Amino acid sequence: MKYLMLIYGNEEVWNSVDADGFAKLVAEVDGFNAALRESGELVDSQGLVDRPRSVRVVGEAPVVTDGPYLEAKEHVGSYFVVDVDSEQRAVEIAESYPALRYSRGLGGGLEVWPLMERGGGDL
Repeated sequence: MKYLMLIYGNEEVWNSVDADGFAKLVAEVDGFNAALRESGELVDSQGLVDRPRSVRVVGEAPVVTDGPYLEAKEHVGSYFVVDVDSEQRAVEIAESYPALRYSRGLGGGLEVWPLMERGGGDL
């Protein structure tokens, strides 16, 4: 089953790491991704550009606004998708994500979302 891992953070988390710490973090995440790629579990991994838009319907017309959410203190900064045998394995991978150690209680985190199979037979 495939799982989407949404990696959340905020400016306080991201600004708390100096240049050397950031370089170390990037190297750790690259190693994490390489290990998942070698195991065949990594489907995709991307960072997101900080220019999200929200589209909602107001009345009968779509309205586009800046920002991912209306009142979120944290937002998605990147994601990855894994294809694993169980939810337990997906959670193990999420728990081992290197950047989680850098937030030091400042916020952020990671959500694990099971992805719907084609055709929606898993509803």
